[in-house]
Amino acid sequence: MSKLKGLGEPSEFWEYFEQLTKIPRCSEHEEKVRAFIKEEAERLNFETKVDTTGNLVIRVPAKQNQLEKVILQCHMDMVCEKNEGISHDFSKDPLELKIIEIDNDKWVAAEGTTLGADNGVGIAYLLTLMKKIYDGESNLGSLGFDLLFTVDEEMGLRGAFKIDTDLIAGRYLINLDAEDEDSVTIGCAGGRVTFFHIKKETITIDKNKNLIPIRIFVSGLSGGHSGADIHLGRGNALKIIGEVLWKLNEEFVIQVSSIRGGNRTNAIPREASAILYVNKEELSKIGKFISDLVSKIKVLFDGIDPDMNVSIQPLENFNDMEVFTKKIQDNILNLIYTLPNGPLSMHPKIKDLVFTSSNLGVIRTGEEKIEIKLSQRSLSEYYKIIIWEKAVSLFKLTGLEINIITDSDYPGWQPNFDSNLLKLTEDAFKEQFKKDIEVKAIHAGLECGILKKKFPDMEMISIGPDVISAHSPDERVSVKSVEKIWSFLIALLKNLN
Repeated sequence: MSKLKGLGEPSEFWEYFEQLTKIPRCSEHEEKVRAFIKEEAERLNFETKVDTTGNLVIRVPAKQNQLEKVILQCHMDMVCEKNEGISHDFSKDPLELKIIEIDNDKWVAAEGTTLGADNGVGIAYLLTLMKKIYDGESNLGSLGFDLLFTVDEEMGLRGAFKIDTDLIAGRYLINLDAEDEDSVTIGCAGGRVTFFHIKKETITIDKNKNLIPIRIFVSGLSGGHSGADIHLGRGNALKIIGEVLWKLNEEFVIQVSSIRGGNRTNAIPREASAILYVNKEELSKIGKFISDLVSKIKVLFDGIDPDMNVSIQPLENFNDMEVFTKKIQDNILNLIYTLPNGPLSMHPKIKDLVFTSSNLGVIRTGEEKIEIKLSQRSLSEYYKIIIWEKAVSLFKLTGLEINIITDSDYPGWQPNFDSNLLKLTEDAFKEQFKKDIEVKAIHAGLECGILKKKFPDMEMISIGPDVISAHSPDERVSVKSVEKIWSFLIALLKNLN
């Protein structure tokens, strides 16, 4: 039974969006959603083409010798995140949708998981446009389109990086991956993702000592996108657990067995945990110490992450007697504690725009290595490299055996305030809503940055409906906003005709 039928306009949008929530489409696993989109296009007699990377284009031919063609673009993959304790298998389970009301406005979300509105709304818009053109309901005249669906945007923008340059052609590109109904994005930050693999060195603890294993768990944080939400000051679970462990290491004798947290570099970690051995007789002191410390840490997140929690739990059936050597433990805790994180500088000209940032995204303790994943972002290529170099320097100062791997490195998209497409966008918005649209750049990577480098003569913008808390299980999309952006998009396309 449909949960979204009759929810809002256009009705085709919500039909397609609900279908998408039943199709697995985590990054690097878009084959089923691509097949769905391709089959739907071919059912409606539109030509399709898939490049060697897996990007898909649907060609909607122009009419009456119209030479102008517009590219509409979105990405097929989604961030697959779920709350602790949620038994959802993203490889096969449909999302469990829910409709929530906030201040009398309806929003669509998912139970305990990400929704995939980033960028499922883009897919649904393009499929809706295609369907309305087929049904003769678009009123867009003779304009032709390339509808571009890319892969692996959430995994280093791989689809845009490896796109076959003959796959699309046109003067204008409209990206539908923005998340604010009253703004148009004309620029974005570049970024770099780096993996640091530290050789793990362990010792076996003395069974005769009065030591017990405990688990420290950080939870209750909002998380969010490590670019678009970085300015909100939300807590990073790995930085918080790093602070707790560093302080414990200064005050007590502890022996750390493992640290883990975060799932992706482009998400602010919501949860983190550590297993360590402590003296049984000091357990109550350690509990009080952590409680007092957390009350001080919480001051920074008052009103931002009010549900932040740090718990401590003795482990009765934990049998791993291997712990970090003193050298490894001290250096790892020093690194986590001191690594630059969050907004590091603000844009000198654009109000409230973060200029440079860093995110400690993932830590994993494996059998042979400790893996730390970082991402740096900046509107400036120079400062992106500067903050990366500072992080690398901290790792090198430890003297540990470290393998440094650059996972992805992508350019920013420089704003062009003189763009003809921008002028037409501003005009269409004012005609529709009788007010000016906000023109902005964002502190997150967009595929436009890579596509602009590959197609330098193409003018680009990015628009989209209100999506809140993308990349987290709190993600939701506004029903009213979906309809608003649809009417705006149609008005803009008519201006381009």
